[in-house]
Amino acid sequence: MVGQASFEKVRAMPASAAASLLHTLVTAAAYHRPDAIAVCDGRGTWSYAELDQHSRTYADSLARSGVGAGDRVLIRAVAERWVLAAIYACSRLGAIAVPLSPDLRPAQEQQIVADAEPSLVLTSAPETGPPLGDRPKPDGPPARADADVLFLYTSGSTAQPKAVRCPHAQVLFATGAIAARLGYRSDDVILCRLPLSFDYGLYQAFMAASVGATVLLRGPGRDSGMLAAIRRHAVTVVPVVPSLAHMLIRLGRHATAPGVRLVTNTGQALSAAQIDGIRRVFPHTTVRLMYGITECKRVTIADPDSDLTHPGSVGRPLPGTTVRIVDAQGASLPVGAEGQIVVSGAHLMVGYWKDDALTRQIYRTDAVTGERTLYTGDYGHLDDAGRLYFHGRYDDLFKQGDVRTSAAEIEAAVLADPQVADAALVPPSGDRPAVLFTVTALRSDEVLRRLRERLEPLKVPKICRVVAELPIGSTGKTNRAALRARANQEAAQHVGASSAPGLRLPPPADRS
Repeated sequence: MVGQASFEKVRAMPASAAASLLHTLVTAAAYHRPDAIAVCDGRGTWSYAELDQHSRTYADSLARSGVGAGDRVLIRAVAERWVLAAIYACSRLGAIAVPLSPDLRPAQEQQIVADAEPSLVLTSAPETGPPLGDRPKPDGPPARADADVLFLYTSGSTAQPKAVRCPHAQVLFATGAIAARLGYRSDDVILCRLPLSFDYGLYQAFMAASVGATVLLRGPGRDSGMLAAIRRHAVTVVPVVPSLAHMLIRLGRHATAPGVRLVTNTGQALSAAQIDGIRRVFPHTTVRLMYGITECKRVTIADPDSDLTHPGSVGRPLPGTTVRIVDAQGASLPVGAEGQIVVSGAHLMVGYWKDDALTRQIYRTDAVTGERTLYTGDYGHLDDAGRLYFHGRYDDLFKQGDVRTSAAEIEAAVLADPQVADAALVPPSGDRPAVLFTVTALRSDEVLRRLRERLEPLKVPKICRVVAELPIGSTGKTNRAALRARANQEAAQHVGASSAPGLRLPPPADRS
């Protein structure tokens, strides 16, 4: 259990000791709360003093292997303590940590290895020896705050992986801003069932270190005992995506975890039914909905339980962040108008590794303000209080008949049905109509009949497939590429179905 001591002393550290590189998060925590538990996994715990020491020892080991400033180190990001120590070790050397999902298929991993050109691949904790002591840094002075410390691979709307370059300064800004807005505390125990290769999971460890809290790592394979583990470890914060929420709701049918004070969600939106289910399992919790994108980490965070007062909102921008809604020409749109979400602020990452053309497409200089601006490829609107409402991706916006709709709109209407546990829509493509996949005890025709009560008839897809579960990708989100492949394979069965050929609005920035 984490002690109750305040962690405010970190904010009073002299400027020379203030965090400017990623590993100084754990160094500061080790200085002020050395005995507090930093990380717990299936094999044991490390205090902050131990995590800091292991990161130093691993740095020596990596240096012995020839790793220096700017080198990439691929790390098999299993839910184990050594992964965090290895990431902080890379920071100490000025190297770049590249956390990879352990669930990648061999072809995917080969693609990333070829792209990243790593100096070292870690599939387990580095072998360690005696410290190198006052050895010179392999490539001169320590890294600058504007140097890359992480590559986070994301496939976006295509299957081709690409690395988002994440410098120390941007990572630390996002870490501090998110932790402050959410109110993370030194006595928190933060469940991390999300992969450490997924920024939503990895930043839980960074935010824990920023306030001296504990992160509890849980990998796959022991999910039936997750709710019991939440109670046993006195977990207070639970970040979720829909698949994890669904699991917790199922486990919580006959038990609750009253100690959880905060549940957060980003990456893939929870349905209203899922939020209600979460509140039943965690009766004393508040729910914070968020919107983010790997290219800038987090954009907005909603007020506690704002889904009850402003349904559909994902909150206001982080401090120091500006969100605008623009048309296809990049001109700002008025309150309430739908358009592309664009973001500026200190958390915008550098761009994409080895892809300057895509970087220029997505990260642009605003002609009016001169600010560097991220074109997210997502669309939504702002209300008069500056709250953002996320509508979906431009890739998922289409016309059915003469009516414009989106996968997000249809999925929200389906998930409003209490008898539907999960749903995902594959937009039309070519001659293939839209295909709705649902997890429910209802028949497919019943799903569509009930959906017509919530949507305009022309927006209701003609094809519904009832499945036992939706495929889950390496981040814990719905694997839409797998659903799209299945829909394409079945397309011949749907020839002649009434559907428009997928008329789409062209995205201002094509992220494919």
